[in-house]
Amino acid sequence: MRAITYTRPGDPSVLELVERPMPEPGGGELRIRVLVSGVNPTDWKSRSGTFGGGPTEATVPNHDGAGVVDAVGAGVTGFGVGDRVWVTLAGDGRPAGGTAQEFTVVPAERVFALPAGADVELGASIGIPALTAHRALTVAEDGPVRLQPGALAGRTVLIAGGAGAVGNAAVQLARWAGADVIATVSGDAKGRLATAAGARHVVNYKEPDAAEVIRGVAPDGVDLVVEVAAGANAELDLAVLRPRGTISIYANDGGGPFNLDVRRNMGLNARYQFVLLYTVGWDRIVAAAADINQAIEGGAFRVGEQAGLPLHRYRLEDAAAAHAAVESGAVGKVLITVGSDARPGGMGPRPPGRPRAAPPHG
Repeated sequence: MRAITYTRPGDPSVLELVERPMPEPGGGELRIRVLVSGVNPTDWKSRSGTFGGGPTEATVPNHDGAGVVDAVGAGVTGFGVGDRVWVTLAGDGRPAGGTAQEFTVVPAERVFALPAGADVELGASIGIPALTAHRALTVAEDGPVRLQPGALAGRTVLIAGGAGAVGNAAVQLARWAGADVIATVSGDAKGRLATAAGARHVVNYKEPDAAEVIRGVAPDGVDLVVEVAAGANAELDLAVLRPRGTISIYANDGGGPFNLDVRRNMGLNARYQFVLLYTVGWDRIVAAAADINQAIEGGAFRVGEQAGLPLHRYRLEDAAAAHAAVESGAVGKVLITVGSDARPGGMGPRPPGRPRAAPPHG
């Protein structure tokens, strides 16, 4: 089978297209015929050595993907050959398990049914972004731990970077759960994407009156902030947070210093929660996946330009270009088409054209 691997850290040029033996599932595992692989920032950071140094063996990149169950290991229940599924954290602790290959073997707990009517491009886009968004929306002390229609009713959620993959997922899930959603963006083009995702209010965080505009929408302050740039947005977040509000941090885009103003935070009884899927626990991931699938079934979670998340498609042999697009800050979701589903109604991926430069982030 064809696979993308790397054996040393570095830029996207370390990715190679190779032939590897077909893997066999062991007890508690599934073999997935991968149709689409999703690329996330964590994938290029791992490849570059930013996270955890260099590889100790040939490593297949990309944690997220979607495809069809091809073989079922001993002891696995709830899945059968031919089931359409999505997978996340496929390569976590398993260098050979990434999704940038035609077949991958992963623990069954990392695999989830793809709802009827959802195509595999949506499936490959769920994973890390949507699960991160779900966690960020469910960490408030007085908030819900699960999402469903009405779970966030009466609450105002501020989502920083509403045009990013996690931001887009957070907007869609928060709206589905009944929140009044404010998204911050850096310009009009991204504002249109956040609006398409479902944000009721869009604010340019670069404007000097951003805090006043947000306060105009939420005079008592926002209940929850989903934060992508903790350092850069620290002042804005404190200016708009209500007493006993929560700031949920899943990234520090740009790497700016993040300093806490103890007195102001104490006065607000503010709550900070950091979010990282690798250590959040599989019980929470499984619960979040069930909620996200419910949103998909209800038509409330989508991808594509019409949902505020443009798709950028690449071929397997162009994986290096796909990684470069994410590393350079592509706006939208970068996907790698690995295989095709020829079954009637299989809803496989669209065939990609030649890779194109993705719009810059910023």
